[in-house]
Amino acid sequence: MRTSRLEAFSDGVLAIIITIMVLELKIPEGHDFTDLVHETGWGLLTYLLSFVYVGIYWVNHHHMFHLVQRVQGGVLWVNLALLFVLSLFPFTTAWMDESGFAHIPVIVYGLNLMAGSITYVILQTLIIRQQGPDSPLRKAVGRDRKGKVAPFFYVAGILSALFIDRDGHLGSYIGVGFFIANALLWFIPDRRIDRVVRDLEHTQASDPEEASRPRQPVS
Repeated sequence: MRTSRLEAFSDGVLAIIITIMVLELKIPEGHDFTDLVHETGWGLLTYLLSFVYVGIYWVNHHHMFHLVQRVQGGVLWVNLALLFVLSLFPFTTAWMDESGFAHIPVIVYGLNLMAGSITYVILQTLIIRQQGPDSPLRKAVGRDRKGKVAPFFYVAGILSALFIDRDGHLGSYIGVGFFIANALLWFIPDRRIDRVVRDLEHTQASDPEEASRPRQPVS
């Protein structure tokens, strides 16, 4: 199966996730800017954080499948697992906001973020394994330092919310701070895949036989 259907389905699910999250925002009862800040302010900030995370997944997912021509069952199922984890964002985001950043909702939000990261890595690893030793995706991600660093931010955030200031909100705020820091790390543009795509296009343009050679499907 070509990746076009998988990408179109994934794009649609991510668009629905964003739509559901924005519909969860509370409309202020008043008509002043202060009403917006007091009644919707934190909700807007948590929505922004989750929106950025969904955007990061969409961008990286889009770039990754530039290097994949065809997919089969294994990749399809892991991609569905990733979409399932991301579809929980509206729930965990709303719970964290409505609880006023209580410890347990922040911890659950962090677990949701970490589950998404782990599932994405599994999807990426499966594609690389099926592409073989000359995998263009493997060449693109290299040592994947950012992917290895991300879980530490999630773990640090979860532990902060779990153990720091259990009677207050300091630990929760520190935990969310770690989640924001990780989002900023991934928000910085990563040109690795773009470079590999350009190299492949250049190779195919200069070698017509390579361009016409069928690629091995990914299962």
